[in-house]
Amino acid sequence: MEEITLDILAFGAHADDVEIGMGGTLKKFAEDGRTTGICDLTEAELSSNGTVFTRHHEAQHAAEILSVTTRLNMKFPDRGLGISDDKLSALVKIIRKKKPRIVFVPYSEDRHPDHGHAARLVEEAVFSAGIRKYHPQLGDAHKVSQIYYYFINGFHRPQFTINISNQIEAKRQSLEAYESQFTLTPDSVSTPLTNGYVDKVIHREYLYGKESGVEYAEGFIAKNLLCLEEFPLGERR
Repeated sequence: MEEITLDILAFGAHADDVEIGMGGTLKKFAEDGRTTGICDLTEAELSSNGTVFTRHHEAQHAAEILSVTTRLNMKFPDRGLGISDDKLSALVKIIRKKKPRIVFVPYSEDRHPDHGHAARLVEEAVFSAGIRKYHPQLGDAHKVSQIYYYFINGFHRPQFTINISNQIEAKRQSLEAYESQFTLTPDSVSTPLTNGYVDKVIHREYLYGKESGVEYAEGFIAKNLLCLEEFPLGERR
């Protein structure tokens, strides 16, 4: 069977990172007929609430809601995302196998150090995946055209936004799939995630939408300079 290649591959340190930052955009890509993938770097085994088994189940449910083509987990150690040759090799193999056109990673300015470490690790892997002589046994070299950063925690000024007004409910549902993380129960402990976090994420996207002239939007930053053929003038009058 021929390996499915991806138009878009989004990396996160933990399952739920991608949904928080760009769940609506992934859903929009899928609705446009694009092949999409999520690659979680760890099993989030150090999370205050939930278990690895529960998180895997929730992640698959969220991926189904967002119509994601494929979801992977690298099973790197939680809080252990420093750059090493074994982790780079594993990621290079995935990138060369899936051949994504563009890649998304967490924005490095975030309260959780793992998010910045994840971004730097994937940046290194994307660069190495394009070098023909870098571990050729891992597959043919593949060059990703662009890396984009999405936001998890905090409110940052993006370079541009994507209109997700029609996808905001799917985004909310994908976040609510992580009941172990975002719902406070008698068996869980209180964390920033269990105190209205999903509503705060949705409100952030409302603010990005307000600043962009739409109802809801997600913000992004491009690693490399973007070049447009012409200015986006909007609808012709």
